[in-house]
Amino acid sequence: MKTLYLDIVGGIAGDMTVAALIDLGVPLEFLREGLAALGVEGIAIDTVREARHSIAGTRFRVTESLDAIPQPAHAGSHSHPHRHGGEAAPAGSHSHPHRPYREVRAIVEGATLAEGAKAKALRVFEKLAEAEGAVHGVPPEEVEFHEVGAWDSIADVVCASLALDYLQPAVVYCSRVPLGAGTVRTAHGIMPVPGPATLSLLRGFPVETGGPAFERTTPTGAAILAALTRPAPEPFRFTPERVGVGLGTADRPEVANLLRAVLGEAEADVDSGEGRAEIIECAEANLDDANPEWIGYLMERLLAAGALDVALIPIHMKKNRPGTLLQALYPPDMRGTVEALLFAESTTLGIRYHRLERTALVRETVTVETRWGAVTGKAARHAGRLRFAPEFEDCRRIAERESVPLQEVYREAEAAFSREQRST
Repeated sequence: MKTLYLDIVGGIAGDMTVAALIDLGVPLEFLREGLAALGVEGIAIDTVREARHSIAGTRFRVTESLDAIPQPAHAGSHSHPHRHGGEAAPAGSHSHPHRPYREVRAIVEGATLAEGAKAKALRVFEKLAEAEGAVHGVPPEEVEFHEVGAWDSIADVVCASLALDYLQPAVVYCSRVPLGAGTVRTAHGIMPVPGPATLSLLRGFPVETGGPAFERTTPTGAAILAALTRPAPEPFRFTPERVGVGLGTADRPEVANLLRAVLGEAEADVDSGEGRAEIIECAEANLDDANPEWIGYLMERLLAAGALDVALIPIHMKKNRPGTLLQALYPPDMRGTVEALLFAESTTLGIRYHRLERTALVRETVTVETRWGAVTGKAARHAGRLRFAPEFEDCRRIAERESVPLQEVYREAEAAFSREQRST
């Protein structure tokens, strides 16, 4: 299984993530073309080769021409801390407008990005908005991004999403997350390290406190972890194939301020039918006073947010009332997102949680060619037999476009996969 492992040696920030993925092999020109899809003039990106503690790596830089970038009407001036690898800039060294989450989301939604990269970027900003909203006691839609609303931070998130979409790992794991210590200057004043939003984002992730007194994990870095990765299982066994080293700007004597991105193959004996053991969570609530349309909408929101599965089960409740048992399965780090959606979009006043063990067959994303075009799907092997399941959305898109039955598209995709397997 193609696996990407983020080894957080010195810390993680948005620019360090992009730098490590570039060092791993993502072409800089590919990111430039993707960034241009935002339709914003005046942003340039480049890289430099440097070393931290005699370990060579790549540093990623974003430069802005403020005269060329349209400023929102509510632009204000805020110092821009924790940029590039977790060390605060001197107060007043850089100013930028703050942007509401809804504006940043609209920029990304309106961009002509690949759908996979766009979905990843939107998920990162959604995680940030939820965390900031929880910290400041406002709904995510009303969150104002300060440091993260700057164009360089937006570029970091978009480029990281583009790079991950380019590499197409089946799963992204991360090591224990070092937080750092001390304080950092932000638009809201002096904050402790880790910042409140950073700590909120890392719920469910093993973290390490203390150590050098600087911000080792920034809110952007934490949001990338929360949205796009999961904690590595213990023990974690895989075969490294390529390594990329991303550097932060800060060069600290206490620790090499770098992030390693390791691409390899996770160990799994799929031929013998062995799957991957993992921990997931189930959130559930009994609903007896909700409009069925609301429940359907909630189901869609949970799945779009990254839930593994959502089930709606008819139940009979007290006072002879029919109801619905809603169950959502998700990775443990998603609990905050699931909880927020359940309380916001359902009528429940309480949520039950269960931690579950499951064994999942190792899956690989494959693409087959049919007479109507490409169809992606997932292949898994069990007891020597290979299964293939076409993606519903691909099949539906073809069925609607070509005016053919959906079942026929499925059968054609499965037949194409069988032909490909026989030929290889």
